[in-house]
Amino acid sequence: MDLFSLDKKVALVTGGNGGIGYAMAKAIGDAGADIIIAGRNKDKNNLSVDNLKNNNINAIAIEVDVNDELSCKNMVDQVINKFKKIDILVNNAGTNIRKRPEEYSLKEWTSIINTNLVSMFICSKACYKHFIKNESGKIINIGSMHSLFGAPLGSAYSASKGGVVQLTKSLANTWALNNIQVNAVLPGYIDTELTKQARLDIPGLEQRVIERTPASRWGVPDDLAGIAVFLSSKASNYITGTAIPVDGGYSING
Repeated sequence: MDLFSLDKKVALVTGGNGGIGYAMAKAIGDAGADIIIAGRNKDKNNLSVDNLKNNNINAIAIEVDVNDELSCKNMVDQVINKFKKIDILVNNAGTNIRKRPEEYSLKEWTSIINTNLVSMFICSKACYKHFIKNESGKIINIGSMHSLFGAPLGSAYSASKGGVVQLTKSLANTWALNNIQVNAVLPGYIDTELTKQARLDIPGLEQRVIERTPASRWGVPDDLAGIAVFLSSKASNYITGTAIPVDGGYSING
């Protein structure tokens, strides 16, 4: 028995059209699953799907606004209409605005909380009834190292990602008897388009991260591939409610 095979599984990845989301989608697809890339940017969605297909992965794209409950419900309905089921949900969609706490408008603060946290509740809820029908389900919520730390230029981001961990625990506790495992992944400093901007906004960030990280490097999106497959597969059937850092040791280095 191949504990890590995802053959005949169906995986929905929000924010899967770039960075960490795309790397996790590709890894899950390489393990045998059909992939749905969901995001707001139609062109990026389609480009990501083309790349997956070029790697012999069956994939489709769906436009979605994860801040809109009806849009998320329609997204899940499209998955069910196409594939007749859903096995894996990766809640990866996220955003950030770097400011001191007192500089945020309420609209900015709310937009970050809604995109990073509320959307995970909406999408998980939309998938729940289909997981129940399957008598199984896997949810992977993408938190952050800032689920553990406070960021001086990211109080809204840190608050949202801290909430991801608690939402993960609550869903895991409630849905465990339904054979639904819910876990969080906490990426460290990963080299993506978002963190490229952070390195411009915060002088000296790149070198400080390297100096603190025991692995002595920034992560790359493919560093999330293994954890994505593990938490999607039967190998993790008795693991739920966890929050697993993938950060090269950054969070354990005092």
